[in-house]
Amino acid sequence: MEVVLILVSLLTGTGAGWFVSNKMAEKKGAGLLDKAEKEAEAIKRDKMLQAKERFFELKENHEREVRQRDSKLNEVSQKLREQQNEFHRQQEEFRRNEKDVNRLEESYNRKIEAVDKRTEELDRLHRQTVEKLESLSGMTAEEAKSQMLEAIKGEARTEASAFIQNTLEEAKLTANNEAKKIVIQTIQRIATEQSAENSVSVFHIDNDDMKGRIIGREGRNIRALEEATGVQIIVDDTPEAIILSCFDSVRREIARLSLHRLVQDGRIHPARIEEVVEKTRKQIEEEIIEIGKRTTIELGIHGLHPELIRMVGRMKYRSSYGQNLLQHSREVAKLSAVMASELGLNPKIAKRAGLLHDIGKVPFEETDVPHAILGMQMAEKFGEKPDVCNAIGAHHDEIEMTSLISPIVQVCDAISGARPGARRMSAESYMQRLKDLEEAAMSFKGVNKAFAIHAGRELRVMVESERVSDAEATSIAFDISQKIQSEMTYPGQVRVTVIREMRAVSIAK
Repeated sequence: MEVVLILVSLLTGTGAGWFVSNKMAEKKGAGLLDKAEKEAEAIKRDKMLQAKERFFELKENHEREVRQRDSKLNEVSQKLREQQNEFHRQQEEFRRNEKDVNRLEESYNRKIEAVDKRTEELDRLHRQTVEKLESLSGMTAEEAKSQMLEAIKGEARTEASAFIQNTLEEAKLTANNEAKKIVIQTIQRIATEQSAENSVSVFHIDNDDMKGRIIGREGRNIRALEEATGVQIIVDDTPEAIILSCFDSVRREIARLSLHRLVQDGRIHPARIEEVVEKTRKQIEEEIIEIGKRTTIELGIHGLHPELIRMVGRMKYRSSYGQNLLQHSREVAKLSAVMASELGLNPKIAKRAGLLHDIGKVPFEETDVPHAILGMQMAEKFGEKPDVCNAIGAHHDEIEMTSLISPIVQVCDAISGARPGARRMSAESYMQRLKDLEEAAMSFKGVNKAFAIHAGRELRVMVESERVSDAEATSIAFDISQKIQSEMTYPGQVRVTVIREMRAVSIAK
């Protein structure tokens, strides 16, 4: 309807049309105004509700905070009241203690006054006594004190000199016996084994037919085995046995195990030989490491470098004068630990140095450096302590000893190598050494007879009583020992005993 009126107004262009249009606009404006007022009223009510809710929320929060503050104030007030009560209690106790202290102080002062009076009385009596003594002795107290001090000093000097002299004499008498006792006890506490090492190994076979298979066509199998192992294989008429000869016991062991595997397998040809030898070599290397670890565990040595453990394992396959090097090193380690304990030193360091003292004999590369110096260099390279390194390098006097452990390791090395049965010696060299001992003694004037006894450990010399006096006999014993020490090589020590006797013979008829 409104649209129609507007169109009529536009078409007619008259004032009535404009009037109608104006009325319509006013009516529309009034409707919009009513609608706006209603929306404003609704918005106002919502805002009033939100404001009331916010007001109540703030009021509740405020009341909660007020209650919390009141609670805290009450707690603080309660603590203050308790502290105030405690303070009043302590104050009261302090007043009571102050009264007790005052009473004690008064009592103490009274006692001090009594002691002072007693001291004055004693001083007076002392002065009177000193005056009487001075009048009786005819000298002052200072003069008497000086004379008494001089007498005491003289008596003390005499007693001290006598004590020092007796101590020195007793030390001289007992030092040698104590040293021998320590060495003997150490040796007796260590179990030893006899030497049984040699330069050949015997491989046993079930029958002699296997020898031909080991030799192979035109000897190719035995040549391949010798080239792979570096061991000389001797096949002779010995029944059911093949001899493996080599100075290196590791090679001999590799050859022996390789032969054992080849014989058990039955396939013996050059390619198979190389394969078996290589596997055996790896097995021996693993066994060497295992032996080193087991040795350190048995001896209670910890923290050893893996390369040093490997070298300890290699000692099992090395011998010196027929004495197994690992057995010798274990023996030296035990001897060193016991002797260090007897002397009040660190047995762990001594045992460590004793085990490693000959590692220079099993180097991975050949060198001209002495084994003691080489072993010391290896120990330093792998982080061993200075005392251990010095003991290794000085056990043959090639460097100066800087630790008390060094002479212990040197002595124990000599004990282990020089004991009977430790090292094997050929009969010819043994007999020659005994002859050299006797000839050394016979070269001196006045010597009638000389006998090497106790396996060359003692040289007993008989001198002519008419040509040699007692003093000269002592000099001959010293000269013979010096000649043996400077000109001969021998294990351990040699005791020289010179005997001079006078025989008077008479015949009754």
